[in-house]
Amino acid sequence: MEAEPTDFDSGTSASPAHPSQNLPAWIKVGAVAAASALAGGLAAAWFYRQTLVRLQNAENSVQNTDFGISLSDSEEDE
Repeated sequence: MEAEPTDFDSGTSASPAHPSQNLPAWIKVGAVAAASALAGGLAAAWFYRQTLVRLQNAENSVQNTDFGISLSDSEEDE
């Protein structure tokens, strides 16, 4: 009769196959946070794309010195 194994620990499963795959938790959290920040920035840029285009083209447009003040409003101040 063969001897029964008494130790349930396996020598092959005790050490990980790829030690580089066990990253610390703070690296994983940092990577998720960076990806989230990048995705949020891209989403905000897409959402406000028309505003950003207007701001970029503002210096190319003719400047209005009135800034929306009508003549009647400026006369009331005097």
